[in-house]
Amino acid sequence: RSALTLYMRYCYVPAPHCIYEGFAKLPAGHWLQLSSPGADAAQRPQPYWSVGKVVADARSQPFEGTRQDAVDALEALLGDAVRQRMTADVPLGAMLSGGYDSTAVVALMQAHSARPVHTFTIGNTAAAYNEAEHAAAVARHLGTDHTELYVTAADAQAVIPQLPAIYDEPFADSSQIPTFLVSRLARSQVTVALSGDGGDELFAGYNRHVLGRALWQRIGRYPGALRSAAGSVLLGVPAAWWSALLRPLRRWLPGELRSDLAGERVHRIAGLLPAASADQLYEWLVSRWRTPTAVVTNGVEPDLLGPRFAEAPVDITERMMFMDLIGYLPDDILVKVDRASMAVGLEARVPMLDPRVVELAWRLPLDYKLHQGRSKWVLREVVHRHVPQALMERPKQGFGVPIERWLRGPLREWAEHLLAEDRLRQEGYFDATLVRRVWCEHLTGRHDWHFRLWSVLMFQAWLDAA
Repeated sequence: RSALTLYMRYCYVPAPHCIYEGFAKLPAGHWLQLSSPGADAAQRPQPYWSVGKVVADARSQPFEGTRQDAVDALEALLGDAVRQRMTADVPLGAMLSGGYDSTAVVALMQAHSARPVHTFTIGNTAAAYNEAEHAAAVARHLGTDHTELYVTAADAQAVIPQLPAIYDEPFADSSQIPTFLVSRLARSQVTVALSGDGGDELFAGYNRHVLGRALWQRIGRYPGALRSAAGSVLLGVPAAWWSALLRPLRRWLPGELRSDLAGERVHRIAGLLPAASADQLYEWLVSRWRTPTAVVTNGVEPDLLGPRFAEAPVDITERMMFMDLIGYLPDDILVKVDRASMAVGLEARVPMLDPRVVELAWRLPLDYKLHQGRSKWVLREVVHRHVPQALMERPKQGFGVPIERWLRGPLREWAEHLLAEDRLRQEGYFDATLVRRVWCEHLTGRHDWHFRLWSVLMFQAWLDAA
């Protein structure tokens, strides 16, 4: 139940915890010596590489060059990391979303290749989730041999029954679906593919790195009681009403509040206002169920973040980046890419996580990464040497599918079966009343609870297949 409780918070089971009672996962960057039968095998896993040590070393040897020196150094080091991972005696390609991370990798691949690099993109007819057009424009500029495949909702939904077998444990990052589809597309032509994973963690690329910092700088100075009261007032107005109230003001609002889901964003910000510290703010930003012990019957949540924060830097953004690098990256992002690619026999390689690149990133001043409110500054500058800035500048979209709409439409019957109240009560893992209330609120459109629901659904689907 402790692993299940952690899963409900993060949508993955963080190492060393394991969904199977009595078992543990080997943490990233660790090795374990196994003794012969009958010998004392109670040895603890030992680290062979440590982010904490990298950060400590970076503090003692900070990068002292100019901004352009930093861009030169990153381009040279990342270029060499890419070149090394292009060594293969089988067909090689890359996954290209058109964002900065994958574009950096593909641009440097093409710079080291005498022939067009094979690149692959999945398109989606839902415009809010479609990056294929941007990726195609980048591919044309770089001169790659580009393949794109537009998938329908039915194509994506057909993957869902395979997910429990692919991921072994419950895993509820819904971008697992397009990741599998692009891996399958790539495998139709190549055996090895490079990806751009790691750039967000190393160069402050997630919205929480920017917005979380800005939010805490604004609210942290006020008493907790006042912030809690303000949050309650904002939450007292239904999300749909906020969306309607803000719609005429879109042109003057920040990007987060310009969408049709503006009311959900207001509620999300309101829910963060009572955070007692910057560390708790981070925990809430990465939580799907903020109080997972309320939804997991007899759930007890281990203190996962406390020991990790003890090693983290002092700056709020760097603390978030550190926590993402030791937690979210290995337990979500890399698990997602590894399982999806290996399920189709594709080897994925991640040059951004070459230890030399990680070490350089931490030696750079934060201002070289998060500059004037813009994330990934130094990486952007590397990309702009290969691809025009006008081709790259657009809002961050992520790599997803419209799960929130599917749950109200074509996936509703499937979800209803897994969320049946009698079933939930009989199994005894979740508070059936709470889950059903969240499900009903999502169906009526009162709230967008697809993140919470997807975690329950993926556990239920895994339970059926286990």
